[in-house]
Amino acid sequence: MTSIKKNSISIYIIFITLLVCIDQLTKQAIYNLSNGRLLYSKSIIGDFFRITYIENHGGIFGLAQGHIIWFTIISTAMIIYIYLTELKNFRSYSMINKIAVSFIISGAIGNMLDRYIRGYVIDMLDFRAIWSFIFNVADVYINIGIYILIIAYILKYLKEKKG
Repeated sequence: MTSIKKNSISIYIIFITLLVCIDQLTKQAIYNLSNGRLLYSKSIIGDFFRITYIENHGGIFGLAQGHIIWFTIISTAMIIYIYLTELKNFRSYSMINKIAVSFIISGAIGNMLDRYIRGYVIDMLDFRAIWSFIFNVADVYINIGIYILIIAYILKYLKEKKG
């Protein structure tokens, strides 16, 4: 029974590793495509969706540009805290919550790797027709995880309320 529990956690570790690798590969791909040239942009679906290379030297939504060290310190502390608290609770989570947390952790690790390795976060997903911010795959993971958690909690609430 213990090996089954360990293996189930191993599945999520593999899942997280795979997601982080995909994130890093997309960032390296846009870096290579753009030759590291800021604001390089390629249309994918007209002006609705473009791949645009930018370097985020700040925090979420490009806030506080030039102060990445503070975001790195705060993010590192938050990741360590979440890791330590979630690790002990992770085994008791439902499968859907484990998947959600795995997405959030993957996104956090992906952006943290950029901060440590590059000194900035590469963003490239540009939906300029509907959104003024450019973001990356790690950001998408974080949002997917949050949405899954919200939906899971709403469904749990409705189920408990029903009876």
